[in-house]
Amino acid sequence: MSNPTSFDRSIKIAPSILAADFANFGQEIEAVEAQGADWIHVDVMDGHFVPNITFGPATCKAIRPHIKTVMDVHLMIAPVDPFIDAFADAGADYITAHLEAGPHIHRTLQAIRGAGAKAGLALNPGTPVEDMAYLLDMVDLVCIMTVNPGFGGQKFIHSQVEKIRTLRAMIGDRPIHIEIDGGVDPTTAPLVAAAGADVLVAGSAAFKGGSVQNPAPYGTNIAAIRKAAEGAA
Repeated sequence: MSNPTSFDRSIKIAPSILAADFANFGQEIEAVEAQGADWIHVDVMDGHFVPNITFGPATCKAIRPHIKTVMDVHLMIAPVDPFIDAFADAGADYITAHLEAGPHIHRTLQAIRGAGAKAGLALNPGTPVEDMAYLLDMVDLVCIMTVNPGFGGQKFIHSQVEKIRTLRAMIGDRPIHIEIDGGVDPTTAPLVAAAGADVLVAGSAAFKGGSVQNPAPYGTNIAAIRKAAEGAA
């Protein structure tokens, strides 16, 4: 079981509930955790920063009792700051904001930590990793988007692998997770793990073929991603 207060660079698989059955979030989370999920990833979209609308703090609060591992909340919203306390109060262990979502990301990261959550920073595919060099000591996680944010099921953008490698060198021995979000499957997992990533968000690749009534495919999917990643890490 994962502990948000501990740190290690072992491979962690974080299924995204964006690919789960929306009518059965509680049961889906319990099923996918029982099948080997390390974290639960919640993609929050506002229809403004990204072209889709998903969940808010009320959903996070409702599913929190079902999550035994780590609630990893990815805010694809702008502005971010007015909503930090609500997501922290809903039980988020990690709250990740986008570098591109506002002009005062330093303040946003301070606010996330001030609210009692671990601070994450996400970068879109077109954003150079060097843009966050002065923020490294303020983050607990960096999320490299390997698709353009806003929709699940997109194809992996291979140019981001070099960005991951550059980020890993920048981090050095700091206790910062490198998370990958977008197009992760057994084919792409070895690429990002070899470059230095340790948290792999998987949506359709984790949930495909299974259901609450038949959760075994979740375990098969997670195991395949983990095996592929660990073989390259």
